Amino acid sequence: MPSALPEGEPAPPSGELPQAALATLGSHPFGIYVHVPFCIVRCGYCDFNTYTLTELGADGASVATYADAALRELDLALAVLGPSTPPVQTVFFGGGTPTMLAAADLVRVLHGIRDRFGLAQDAEVTTEANPDSVTAESLRELAAGGFTRVSFGMQSAVPHVLKVLERTHDPDNVGRAVQGARAAGLGVSLDLIYGTPGESVDDWRTSLDAAIALAPDHVSAYALVVEEGTKLAAQVRRGQVPAPEDDDEATKYELAERVLSGAGYGWYEVSNWARTPADRCRHNEGYWSDGDWWGVGPGAHSHVGGVRWWNVKHPNPFANRLNSGQSPAAGRELLTDEQRYDERVLLAVRLVDGLPVDDLLPAGRQAVAGLIADGLVDGGAAMRERAVVLTLRGRLLADTVVRRLLAW
Repeated sequence: MPSALPEGEPAPPSGELPQAALATLGSHPFGIYVHVPFCIVRCGYCDFNTYTLTELGADGASVATYADAALRELDLALAVLGPSTPPVQTVFFGGGTPTMLAAADLVRVLHGIRDRFGLAQDAEVTTEANPDSVTAESLRELAAGGFTRVSFGMQSAVPHVLKVLERTHDPDNVGRAVQGARAAGLGVSLDLIYGTPGESVDDWRTSLDAAIALAPDHVSAYALVVEEGTKLAAQVRRGQVPAPEDDDEATKYELAERVLSGAGYGWYEVSNWARTPADRCRHNEGYWSDGDWWGVGPGAHSHVGGVRWWNVKHPNPFANRLNSGQSPAAGRELLTDEQRYDERVLLAVRLVDGLPVDDLLPAGRQAVAGLIADGLVDGGAAMRERAVVLTLRGRLLADTVVRRLLAW
């Protein structure tokens, strides 16, 4: 089952934001995230807010009507943020499987964003996609409509690993999808998962080699996490499959770093590598650098000027609220200075540019020397650039570094 929404205060039915939050618009990059909650099947490890078509009734949002609902939320966003909202720097369609919608509907939503807010001249526009959810024709239509980048959920190149993950695509489809994206002029990212029960180190090396052979611009590699409430969690609890092991995942992360760096990819966030700085995912960089974004769709989260809010999770109440002229927001929180500081430390230390030492509170600055001595933080970067930059060992123990910097 999808994870629960956070607790918070009630969000106003109008969606209005405090003037203090609106006053900061333009001081950070502004992006829009569009959540498309539909999947053919729900993979056993996934706790994202997704629904198969058999789980949805006829009321409210559906694949056929979803673009209209998204456009209504964009109307609300314009009314709340006002005409002085800066042009959108990045757009990211995630899910779910966004490409379950027709390419024409995805383009229609993108054009709705452009018409309401404007797109920056160099805007990055990404959609996630399963390799078997696109065709050469649909990719050409996306590119012609303004998309610049597609992120394919490859996950693994090994059939028995894909079977455990309950991924439905044939590994050969990944190459065809990448070829179609390249022919359309789109940038390409590949998402991989390591640590799946039954995956050997050789299996993981096979997946890395297969990904590199496709010459993507960008690679994300995430350790499998067994989330409560998922089918995989139940299988682990019953002893049907073994739980992922920390040492195994550490070995596989180190292998990913060796293989990807050897192929010319540089890490810029703990789980992300890019061929060049220009190939980094700018939308995600906005999240990691305290940017502003509006999240469209059921369960989508937004942040503007220290106010975070989240929409109701189910597509039908989401659509029904918008149809009645109300915000779909279920709750919100006004972040305190302490919360914003904690999040800045948590996110910035995961980046290759690091966290400026001078941004730390005294207890955090005092912790840096010990982290260098323990081989978790790059001493040279701390001396030269006055930045907390993780070593490879520190990337494996990033949570430990954060706890020590925050004196938790």
